[in-house]
Amino acid sequence: MRRGFIVLGAALLLYPWLVGGTDSSAFLQDMGANVLLAAVGAAAWNIVGGYAGQISVGHAMFFGAGAYMPLLVFHHWQLPPLVGVPVGIAVSLVIAVLIGFPTLRLLGHYFSMATIAVAELVRIVVSNWDFVGAAVGLQGPAASRGWWDLSFRSAVPYYYIFLAVLALLLLVTWQLQRSRLGYYLRAIRAGERAARSLGVPVRRYKVYALMLSAAFTSLAGSLYALKTGFIDPESGLGILVSVQLVITAALGGAGTLLGPLLGAVILVPLQTATNTWFGASGSGLTYIIYGGIIVLIARFEPGGLLELWHRGVASLTARRAQVRDAA
Repeated sequence: MRRGFIVLGAALLLYPWLVGGTDSSAFLQDMGANVLLAAVGAAAWNIVGGYAGQISVGHAMFFGAGAYMPLLVFHHWQLPPLVGVPVGIAVSLVIAVLIGFPTLRLLGHYFSMATIAVAELVRIVVSNWDFVGAAVGLQGPAASRGWWDLSFRSAVPYYYIFLAVLALLLLVTWQLQRSRLGYYLRAIRAGERAARSLGVPVRRYKVYALMLSAAFTSLAGSLYALKTGFIDPESGLGILVSVQLVITAALGGAGTLLGPLLGAVILVPLQTATNTWFGASGSGLTYIIYGGIIVLIARFEPGGLLELWHRGVASLTARRAQVRDAA
């Protein structure tokens, strides 16, 4: 496993330079940055949706809070967008606490529907609020005034910024797996009644997981806004944003460390390909693909591709052992 992490880390570090000599280097470097950004968002969702088993379909409100704040402080006060990143995290934490205590009382699909309703309410409010740009949205600096604007022409700087954030998030998740919080969250996912009978303060730790997930999802939204330089209600708060987070984590393996990264490596190039091949109609095809993935995961492999891989390796190992014993 250690060798695998070393190889993966080296591949991610060298990727922009490995594709730098190709004819499509700019395109591939930009897609690599988008893969890492998708992995950050999915890994953030994975904390509450994968480890705690609370399937939120409203994480767009945290993503949107993080995306709007950097451009909001620039638009109104001409401050560097970087200043809005911690503000977005703080707003997301407040939202997580305010909605977490009432909605986390609900179980299963009732909780999922509640998060969708809250996220849609936030989107509608933002779409009609002139202070945050309403339906038109907000735009960042037209030209970089300095490094603090984090406005680069090349995707390579964004790639390494996203990679650093992803590495930090994976480190936090790895520590979470080994901590009391991680054990409590897995107990809650296995069964809330059983967890309560063992003395786990279920509601409090679900709120903790939601807050941690919201903070990193907000950071993913801020990174998205800093890279694109534009945000509107649909791109920051639309339901497709939440669905992408869920599908990316579930495809790779919800509740696993590297599942969100694997899902992003598959989904982002797939979405890019459909948009390239089919133009504007490719955006509609994205919904069809996501729906098909949901059906396939739910029917054949709820644990995701990593679970399928682990089962295949275990089966192959067992067969080799049987052949060796027979010989």
